[in-house]
Amino acid sequence: MGTPDGGSGATSVDPQELWLGPTRPRRGRRPTFSREAITAAAVALADAEGLDAVTMRRVASQVGAGAMSLYSYAPDKETLLELMVDHVSGELPTTDDRTGDWPTDLKAIAHLQRAHMLRHPWLPTALSARRTPGPNTLAFLERALAALRPTGLDGAAKLEVFAQLTGFVAGHVAHEIAQAAAAGSPDRAAAEARYLAAVAADGHHPELAEALAAPGRPLTPEATFNRFLNRLVDGLGTD
Repeated sequence: MGTPDGGSGATSVDPQELWLGPTRPRRGRRPTFSREAITAAAVALADAEGLDAVTMRRVASQVGAGAMSLYSYAPDKETLLELMVDHVSGELPTTDDRTGDWPTDLKAIAHLQRAHMLRHPWLPTALSARRTPGPNTLAFLERALAALRPTGLDGAAKLEVFAQLTGFVAGHVAHEIAQAAAAGSPDRAAAEARYLAAVAADGHHPELAEALAAPGRPLTPEATFNRFLNRLVDGLGTD
């Protein structure tokens, strides 16, 4: 188990206890806050300041409680992250609006995930560790599996496809966020462009020179995401 304000790996909390057990302590006075309020406060902190800002002490101060009183709800930061991920997953639509064309429906799911992660920039990092799907996450997973039904893939393969898609979106959004931050440093971008031009002209990297000489493509975040997504989904097939 990790430290209260840190985390050294996977949480030791039983998933059944976390998601199917009571949402408040069984004993003692009825608290003035709830697990929902604690989780919402943690999400607000992460949205505003990043995951590093999310400590039990900071969250406790947001809900007007002592840090020790929060441990009955989330004994460590890993457990709190589990709650946070599922909390924001409740924003994802789960209505059945499939077209019946699974590549189209899968791409629509990826676009929903991208928009969701851009609203919560800490999510790609939080998802990099194994998470136990809570009720909101499971509801969205159900939608994705339904979209994959026309593929004829077995259940294990459909779960793998969804995991691959989610991993792609998380990695792309993390890169997108980093690129947006780097765009605030035009001098650095210009220096990188000069460096690559010099390397391409040295005669030792003909493949790179050819690639850099190719006609440019739209570089907006949306266009780039669409190109990568199309290559991923269109290459999945149904094997």
